[in-house]
Amino acid sequence: MIVMKFGGTSVGTPRMLERVADIVESNLNRKPLVVLSAMSGVTDMLIKGTRFAEKGQRSEYERVHGDIARKHHDTIRALLGGSEELSGEIDRFLDALLNIWHSIEVLGEVTPRALDAISSFGEKMLVRIFSAYLNKRGTKAKFFDADTFIVTTGNFGNATPIYDESKREFERVVAPALSEGFTPIITGFIGKTKDGITTTLGRGGSDLTATFLGNLLDAEEVWIWTDVDGVMSADPRIVENARSLERISYVEVAELSYYGAKVMHPRSLLPVMEKGIPVRILNTFNPSFPGTLITREAREEKDVIKSITYIKNLALLNVTGRGMLGVPGIAARVFKTVWQKGANILMISQSSSEQNICFVVKKDEAQNLVDSLKAEFELEIIHRDIEGIERIDDVAIISVVGAGMRGTPGIAGKIFTITGTNGVNVIAIAQGSSEYNISFVVDGNEVERAVKALHRNLVEGA
Repeated sequence: MIVMKFGGTSVGTPRMLERVADIVESNLNRKPLVVLSAMSGVTDMLIKGTRFAEKGQRSEYERVHGDIARKHHDTIRALLGGSEELSGEIDRFLDALLNIWHSIEVLGEVTPRALDAISSFGEKMLVRIFSAYLNKRGTKAKFFDADTFIVTTGNFGNATPIYDESKREFERVVAPALSEGFTPIITGFIGKTKDGITTTLGRGGSDLTATFLGNLLDAEEVWIWTDVDGVMSADPRIVENARSLERISYVEVAELSYYGAKVMHPRSLLPVMEKGIPVRILNTFNPSFPGTLITREAREEKDVIKSITYIKNLALLNVTGRGMLGVPGIAARVFKTVWQKGANILMISQSSSEQNICFVVKKDEAQNLVDSLKAEFELEIIHRDIEGIERIDDVAIISVVGAGMRGTPGIAGKIFTITGTNGVNVIAIAQGSSEYNISFVVDGNEVERAVKALHRNLVEGA
């Protein structure tokens, strides 16, 4: 048994849904469970319409509602030549959506619980359409809303599936259809609390649905279908010779995705890591390509460096001062302040003398953090124990990733020799003890030059 997940771009048009049906039917011998995201753009439209409703902009949210309705009814006509029963079912979702938006307009606010319920509509409408289409083609399929059997925490917007309760519910709700020979078509991204209230699983939610189901079923593999040929050695938009990696480990993928690569979110890997279930990243637009296999162990290869990735639009904050030397608790106060503001630190670097702590955050979070840190260390700044909070905008993190780096001498030297000879100034450096990656900060305008040079010398020239 395998789990096959198709993302928004893979199911974005009727033509793409025909392609997905071809892929599913060519693998029926492997007893697939199929997980679908909403059609591309639909979740964004649902959220946009909700924000319009919150602001009382009725004409705007009604326009968005019309766009959503048109997209799904056009898909029904294209795939099924029209279906009164199915169209009526989709209309019931659309009517419910409009009623919720009217209520939000009256209240002038939207709760996280309501936003999760609204965000689930895209997946729920699509699984009904796709299941009907497969049945029309002669494949026995049955749709399931994941909020009927995946039990989660009550953290709306970022819920976590709960194994034991979900396992019992799966056996009750979905397993009978499997035993009767149906192919389950399941909504990604959503679940339910123990009280039956719809939740969403946050970033990478549909991937998490797929890997969690793989864990529940002890699946042979989980296949993630997207719009690229697997995990790439660099961003193909800036590196012409970027290539698909044949194989990579869970840990390497987690490092890459954290630092901006278009790969699975680290959270969605946890269910398969627990049981060592392989994951394949495949391209719906190029289904014959073998893609990338993600496994527990990193395979020994001649290529020490697997991939080079980056994140732009960041800011570096620097807390400096001679008075910090040997004073306990400075770092704790810095990071507590960041935590209180709900910001996410992407990289940290500290001098051994303890006179400098620098860290990188998203650019739009930077000024709020600067103000908060100045307030936290007001006395220290007055007494000049801390000289100030420096902010450097428009920086980027470049991360060089590869399990083969571990124990291989000279990698850092090569990296910084390459950046130096190509005129790239390195602002800060960080390397974890795992040695799976070396990350460093550069000016945002130097990213493309740096990534091209590193790929040319470390990957292509390896």
